Amino acid sequence: MAAAKLAALTITLLAFVGSVACQGSGILCLGGWVRPVPILGRLACPGGLIPSPTVFRRPRAAPSGAGLKVGYYNSCPNAEDIVRKVVKDAVDKEPGTGAGLIRLFFHDCFVRGCDASVLLVNSSGSSADAEMFGPPNKESLRGFGVIDAAKSALEAACPNTVSCADTLAFAARDASSVLSNGRVSFAMPAGRLDGRVSLAAETSDLLPGPFSDLDTLKSRFAAKGLDTNDMVTLSGAHTIGHARCMFVSAGLNGTLAGELRQKCGGAGSGNSTVNQDYKTPYVLDSQYFQNVKDKAVLFDSDAALSSAETAALVDTYAADVGNKWESDFAAAMVKMGNIDVKTSPGPDAEIRKKCSIYN
Repeated sequence: MAAAKLAALTITLLAFVGSVACQGSGILCLGGWVRPVPILGRLACPGGLIPSPTVFRRPRAAPSGAGLKVGYYNSCPNAEDIVRKVVKDAVDKEPGTGAGLIRLFFHDCFVRGCDASVLLVNSSGSSADAEMFGPPNKESLRGFGVIDAAKSALEAACPNTVSCADTLAFAARDASSVLSNGRVSFAMPAGRLDGRVSLAAETSDLLPGPFSDLDTLKSRFAAKGLDTNDMVTLSGAHTIGHARCMFVSAGLNGTLAGELRQKCGGAGSGNSTVNQDYKTPYVLDSQYFQNVKDKAVLFDSDAALSSAETAALVDTYAADVGNKWESDFAAAMVKMGNIDVKTSPGPDAEIRKKCSIYN
């Protein structure tokens, strides 16, 4: 983990350094989670980090979600209502919590599948750091307390019945509904079991980072059975929440770039945060896609969506006709929730009593 600790220090020191854009540079540092910098006239990874290899994983078939079904918890009929109330109360109090829950679900599903491994503080069979301490997640993910509160209420109502993985899936769905004022509304199939293994070392190479180019984004989504349209659609979640200044691109339009420099300050302010959507930061809507067109998005990975390959879908979503993006986003969330689910009890699959600790 020495490299990860070095990277965390490096990206803090390099927030807003120069006018470096890594999009199309061909350099991927710590899997796209660290900004390349100019060294001796060429882009390189800072702090002695070795560039991540360009690995384009073989696309997989769309995840089937076999074993999952809507209305799974007949033995605990109020389960989804319990989660819904906890989430609504939390998001009404602090909208940023909703963005955190959606992101928490994404970061869970992309590493070992949707098995709540991101919620574990340690891992069965290993003393290494768990996922929540990986470079993409450490001091960044939020919403753990909401999941714990929902799980506690579920255990009181129906002991040893509802998994943490399903609790997280329901919470992401409910946060989407609250933040979109009901425009994103869908049934979430359930029946997931919880994993027991969680490793920080797996996060950087599986989760698409803010400095990823289009090919890297497509590859990492395809490796999970999600296609390019799914990638564009799910990127729309960047219409809510905050981003740390250390991840902000240099390729913004001049007006917004100037505003962000004032908010983010100098190199010592890398952990300061700014809204991801400068127009409707607390509403889950299609404004993000207009921001992509206007070069008013924060990450290189966002700017990559303006490429010829994805521009048509961005245009469609930006037009905001007929609830198109909201409908597609709902479908993509369900599809993502099918990734590598565990549905058969065994040594590595259980229903945890507490989400942070395996049984």
